[in-house]
Amino acid sequence: MIFVENQYDLTPAALPELLERAALAALQNQSAPQDASLTIVLTDNDQLHNLNRDYLGIDSTTDVLSFPSDETDPETNSPYLGDILVSLPRAASQAESAGHDIEAEAQLLVVHGVLHLLGHDHTEAEEKERMWQAQAQILAQLGLGDIQIRES
Repeated sequence: MIFVENQYDLTPAALPELLERAALAALQNQSAPQDASLTIVLTDNDQLHNLNRDYLGIDSTTDVLSFPSDETDPETNSPYLGDILVSLPRAASQAESAGHDIEAEAQLLVVHGVLHLLGHDHTEAEEKERMWQAQAQILAQLGLGDIQIRES
């Protein structure tokens, strides 16, 4: 189950459904448990800046943050993978710079976030290569094969 929580007023109408589809594609690609759930929060630069500073010690805004969880839903006994927060203003800016729409950028960020929830990382070259390959494969499945994450 994918929960999309919209805290941002200017969200394109189709975006929540597209993000749910992107998250499901990433979960299926990575053979995550079918009954796993996660939450996607659509928010603004200020919230991501504060969370980035408070939890990661980085005093700047970012486009996406993932907070993995190893909890189990007590009612369903299903794994809860965690939360992904996406800054929609940052996604819009990055989409404009890259020459595609915010829907494509936000899907990229959700795929990236899901991969982090599932244990992928990109701090080491070998880990990054595995993560970027998985990300490219999932984006291609979504019809977004020309979209890539930018290095910050």
